[in-house]
Amino acid sequence: MNEQSSLTPAKIFIRPTEERFQDDYRRWQGIPSIEVTDRGRIFVNFYSGQDAEVGGNIMVLCVSDDNGKTFRSCEAVVEHPDPECRIYDPNLWIDPYGKLWMSYTQARGFNDGRSGVWMAICKNPDADILSFAPPRRIANGIMMNKPLITSRGEWLFPCSIWCDKSGSVPSERHGLENEQYSNVYASSDEGKTITLRGHADIPNRSFDENMIVEKKDGSLWMLVRTFDGIGESFSYDDGKTWTPGRNSHIDGPCSRFHIRRLKSGRLLMINHYKFDQRIDLDDIMSQGNVKSWKGRSHLTAMLSEDDGETWPYTLLLDERNEVSYPDAKEAADGYIYVTYDRERVKEREILMARFTEEDILRGKIESPDGKLRILVNKATGQPDIHE
Repeated sequence: MNEQSSLTPAKIFIRPTEERFQDDYRRWQGIPSIEVTDRGRIFVNFYSGQDAEVGGNIMVLCVSDDNGKTFRSCEAVVEHPDPECRIYDPNLWIDPYGKLWMSYTQARGFNDGRSGVWMAICKNPDADILSFAPPRRIANGIMMNKPLITSRGEWLFPCSIWCDKSGSVPSERHGLENEQYSNVYASSDEGKTITLRGHADIPNRSFDENMIVEKKDGSLWMLVRTFDGIGESFSYDDGKTWTPGRNSHIDGPCSRFHIRRLKSGRLLMINHYKFDQRIDLDDIMSQGNVKSWKGRSHLTAMLSEDDGETWPYTLLLDERNEVSYPDAKEAADGYIYVTYDRERVKEREILMARFTEEDILRGKIESPDGKLRILVNKATGQPDIHE
């Protein structure tokens, strides 16, 4: 197929039985997202395949109807008909009307300089058999974190196009160099129309993975993954313009994090805390697309009571190495659900933690249904691949 194939929709398979999709065939996986319906159904998706971050990668959706005791694999799978296209960096979001938005990115190869955020909506995520509307392309770039609904009722979608200095020079050029930023797409009509509104320019950004929260004064705070921690920028005009990017006071090992305001008003962050290794930038830049990152340990849930200035309450979720890329949902049952991956090439595990806000305040799990290191999915295809 030609270089325009990534602009054509992928196919969504419901409960497929093809061998290439199954757990015992896939040999790599990671980068998960999570959602929970009000009735308690848990969704976790991630991307996977026969090799790491290449054309042919697929998205896998898993479902649990027993509070996370078991998960059904391959409840849905997204695959592009062009084997040079990959499906990656998925995200799940339930909107205020209970509809499940399943987003993912399409690109030819690792980085085609354009990518594209696609969205498929399920109106009834509690149905026995899921049904999704045809996928719709909503933005250039990548969106791996959940949208934000502001106090003004606008829906903001944090997208990005990787800059040339991120460690991956695009294989194609589409005239989008002026969009190589941490971008914000916005909708004032609940997602019917979604348009590019503004962007932040963060120094030393690395694959962006930007998230936005609304501060108590109504300003927007964007946090962005950088080579030397987490960068930040602020907007005081609903995302149209952003302050010059700078390094924030929040540390990080150059990895994805999650930040969200809870119903209590506190801010929740899932991040690596008190990690003991850091990347060597020259080493990272000399590696291929799939890199050996350092410091991705001690994944921790943290709470702030002062709008993100300090994070005095912590709950260690997983201290092991190569645990990364958290996503979270505060569910109707009062629990916070977090998913993350572990050793994408070797262990190939997608994990979940469940705990309450009070557990974080106490620094230990005492809630009756709180639990760590719940296995969602493990790929077991052989032979092993190498980074």
